[in-house]
Amino acid sequence: MASPLSSELVFLILQFLEEENFKETIHMLERESGFFFNMRYLEEMVKNGEWDEVEKYISGYTKVEDNRYSMKIYFEIKKQKYLEALDRKDGAKALEILVKDLKVFSAFNEDLFKEIALLLTLDNFRENEQLSTYGDTNSARAIMLTELKKLIEANPVFRDKLTFPSLKSSRLRSLINQSLNWQHQLCKNPKPHPDIKTLFVDHTCGPSQPIGAHALSPVTNPLMGTISRPPGFPPLGALFPYQTAPTAPLPTNLTGWMTNPAVARASPSSGPISLIPPSISAIPKRARTPPGNGPAVDFQSADSEHVPKRTRASGTSDEISVQVNLTPVYVSPVGYSGQSSSSSEDLPKAVMMTLNQGSAVKSMDFHPTQQIQLLVGTNAGEFLLWDLSSREKLTQRNFKVWDLGACSMPLQTTLTNDYTASVNRVTWNPDGTFFGVAYSKNIVQIYSYHGGADIRNHLEIEAHNGSVNDLAFSYPNKTLSIVTCGDDRLIKVWNAVTGEKQNQLEGHEAPVFCVCPHFKENIQFIFSTATDGNIKAWLYDNMGSRLDYAAPGHSPSAMAYSDDGTRLFSCGTNKEGQSFMVEWNESEGAIKRMYNGLGKRANRPVQFDTTKNRYIVAGDEWLIKYWNMDNASVLLVSDAEGGLPASPCVRFNLEGILLAVSTSDNGIKILANSDGVRVLKPMENRSSAVKTSALTTSGATVTANATGGPSVMDIVTTTPPLTMTNTENQNSVERPRTGDEATDKSRMWKVTEISEPSHCRCLRIPDNTSSAMRVTRLMYTNSGHGVLALAANAVHKLWKWQKTDHNSTEKATASVAPQLWQPTSGILMTNDISDTNTEDSIACFALSKNDSYVASASGGKISLFNMMTFKTMTTFMPTPPAATFLLFHPRDNNIIAVGMDDSSIHIYNVRVDEVKTKLKGHHKRVTGLAFSTVLNVLVSSGADSQLFVWNTDGWEKQTSRQLQIPGGRVAAPFADTHVQFHHDQKHLLVVHGTQIAIYEAPKLECLKQWGPREASGAITHAAYSCDSQTIYVTFEDGSIDILTASTLRLRCRVSPTSYLPANPKPRVYPLVVAAHPSEPNQFALGLTDGGVCLFEPLESEGKWGSAPGVEGGAGPSTSAVAAAANATDQV
Repeated sequence: MASPLSSELVFLILQFLEEENFKETIHMLERESGFFFNMRYLEEMVKNGEWDEVEKYISGYTKVEDNRYSMKIYFEIKKQKYLEALDRKDGAKALEILVKDLKVFSAFNEDLFKEIALLLTLDNFRENEQLSTYGDTNSARAIMLTELKKLIEANPVFRDKLTFPSLKSSRLRSLINQSLNWQHQLCKNPKPHPDIKTLFVDHTCGPSQPIGAHALSPVTNPLMGTISRPPGFPPLGALFPYQTAPTAPLPTNLTGWMTNPAVARASPSSGPISLIPPSISAIPKRARTPPGNGPAVDFQSADSEHVPKRTRASGTSDEISVQVNLTPVYVSPVGYSGQSSSSSEDLPKAVMMTLNQGSAVKSMDFHPTQQIQLLVGTNAGEFLLWDLSSREKLTQRNFKVWDLGACSMPLQTTLTNDYTASVNRVTWNPDGTFFGVAYSKNIVQIYSYHGGADIRNHLEIEAHNGSVNDLAFSYPNKTLSIVTCGDDRLIKVWNAVTGEKQNQLEGHEAPVFCVCPHFKENIQFIFSTATDGNIKAWLYDNMGSRLDYAAPGHSPSAMAYSDDGTRLFSCGTNKEGQSFMVEWNESEGAIKRMYNGLGKRANRPVQFDTTKNRYIVAGDEWLIKYWNMDNASVLLVSDAEGGLPASPCVRFNLEGILLAVSTSDNGIKILANSDGVRVLKPMENRSSAVKTSALTTSGATVTANATGGPSVMDIVTTTPPLTMTNTENQNSVERPRTGDEATDKSRMWKVTEISEPSHCRCLRIPDNTSSAMRVTRLMYTNSGHGVLALAANAVHKLWKWQKTDHNSTEKATASVAPQLWQPTSGILMTNDISDTNTEDSIACFALSKNDSYVASASGGKISLFNMMTFKTMTTFMPTPPAATFLLFHPRDNNIIAVGMDDSSIHIYNVRVDEVKTKLKGHHKRVTGLAFSTVLNVLVSSGADSQLFVWNTDGWEKQTSRQLQIPGGRVAAPFADTHVQFHHDQKHLLVVHGTQIAIYEAPKLECLKQWGPREASGAITHAAYSCDSQTIYVTFEDGSIDILTASTLRLRCRVSPTSYLPANPKPRVYPLVVAAHPSEPNQFALGLTDGGVCLFEPLESEGKWGSAPGVEGGAGPSTSAVAAAANATDQV
């Protein structure tokens, strides 16, 4: 690899050649050195149709097999050359191009090659429908040039090669003159007017040589005109396995699904090769997934690996799906390991329980994060929320219009005559903070969910005239929206926050049966089906459908994507009772596969669902039928121990370990696989015996330990400001009493003390490296399959759990030890630490949503690492100031919020290598950041104990608040303050050395505050569990407190004796705690001795804070404590 000075010398030579007008030599050197790609030269060649020269020039920088961008670059060039030969009626030349140039692409898509070859048989290739818009040669070249530019700018091979450095004119001449002057100064007998005749040897003055070198006159002709500055490096997705949207599989023939060309050209096309002119692109497809993405398949760079993730509900993805082949390859979501094998043993078949509903089930949906919670809608108009762990209904609501006066007069009349309705659809939004209910009478109701039984009215919309048949959540324009359809033949899109109607899509000639939002490359669209069997696709533009085709048998069909968003399925039943389930090539409207085994006498539409990117399930003929997606034949049939209706409702949970099935007696059966059994069994066996007693003293709440005497003070307030009273035995907040306190006082709860290793499952993660530096940052991978730690020496460590007989899910668990993972190269992910003292520096890191790369800093530049190869992809933002906190924008993976040690916040765009804006308000370093996508705000916290709220639309400051330090406590001068949003995206956890507090954004009203006992020392860190029901708090004495999040009550205390050796020297304690992304009762600690410990409750308990069975004095001790005076525990 050339040194930086060598490459700079090439640039100087290029400038000199330009000034001397050596045109051919310039471009030869550009191509042979590969240091600079001259986009202006490319434009000239393309406009002149010099295709051989174009290929020759580009070959100096990339080969066709380098990556998918390079392949598409070469394909577009050869395709254009072929079409121009056909346009000139030069059949012989076209045949030569086909055989010599385009034949190579037949290995990747033989059908496409055959279609291209067929163009030779046409008198005018514009007779082909997809080429009908091909204009004259000049316009076609202009369109093709635009596409080439986009592909080149997005191609990582061309990174840093598109900008010529800024040089003073005649820089090489100036350097030579400086050298000659220096040589002349070293002459023993310098002459006033030296006669310099050669540069081949060093200058020396001869006897007659005068002193003073004659400066060569500079040439002022610059090398280039103004060159637009390209991104500092390509979009993250160009470098890593994911980008801002999934990429569609390669079309297999010329029939394409077209969009508005202007829309298609809005972003670089990195999609598959096709015959369609670059100005016309296929409408992309989008899985019903939350912000996260489904992987498709295409070519990657050498540093990329395919890392799929599984999601279900509709949303916006900020990550790019990179492909590894040109034919569709479907990968199951197994984190880092790539594709895994699956068998029918993975399917949930064992009946674990039956829930008694009371009314016939119409629709079901599992909570996306709390996956043992099931939302159900019935034909009686009620919806219910079940907790499968307790088999209890958390809540149940009957059909009721919230504001009858706001309804239209026809609806009021209808409801006056018949105040009944059935539920047609229930569904959660992607993060589980909202759910929607669609009724058979005009109405859609949206509820906000705050955990447990806390469900609140959010929106009521009179959405349609007649039955609302379906609803779904989506994210057009990065705004949470609701898509509905109804008997009035309309599809409508509503703002999920305000209820305002955003779009109305018209065109169906029959009632609309189903809607399925999706997106690709930031183009949002909706599939819809009608009762007459017609299927349409729409953009959010009120300009009519973009695609129309018929479902098999003209059956009203439900549509759904596989979890990774790469495969589209539909299932429907026609008037004759015959059912059809198919997989679609949605870009063509063609059936890719029709599945066998469905009955022919269904009395209602057959419901279906998919899971694990591999399996399909349908309820049909009083049975549950399973298919492998890649096989048309039925894989497995089950009667679930009998009692099923003719066409039962079916629904998988997110991980596919549980399956809910409706029964003929208005119940629901829950089926599980081996992993689901393990999830549900401990909860069934959990002891319900609770021994409680109450202590009250001076109106304060005191938690006593087993040995007697107060040990924990739960401080909860709703009324600032706070004043603390300190006595020998109490530490509490004085606050006004509420009317509900008398009732609350009667409530009892217990604190479980865990003091022995046998009282919980604890795993100290094995580490065979010599480094024992303290762990400063810790997080789980988003897949839950690994733990990533950053040590004080700026080195990252990644542990992964492998699939074993004892851990079939590969998820992190305290029961199985993980492996310290490194790539085959053996390199380490080490942050830049030049000119920094790692002991004093503040470390920070942020992980991309698909676990494919990490941004990290340890007092130096921010490094961007590929998580598969550990290679440093780039570094940016040199110090000072140093980064102290990093956070990716939840909807745009190219935006990073960077907290700095100079108290500012930089909003940095990785794609263009530019700080977009700086936020100033803090007085000390920034120590915490948190985005809310519901409120569209960024909350920051600092070592100055201040909180700020910034609007993410214009980055203006909205609110600020000084943290309330409890009386009698003194904050350290540079105490870190951390922030984390509850999953409702409105309530904010604030962590400080003196307290845990809950604030409500965006006004930053303090709702609750909790202070630790003094014996524990300062709080070092805290974090919500993944379901936001629990808070894990760590202390300087090594203890861990586990709080109920809704009340800030202490449920459980983990003593350091349960996981640390006695009296360790030096003192060891946790610096950071991380919660598992999908297991609410699992957390990990990063310790001062460099260790990482994983914690889970005993399998017999299932969660923290349950009273264990005690035999012979063994087991955790349970302390009796009084009920809190201001709140109740949330079940």
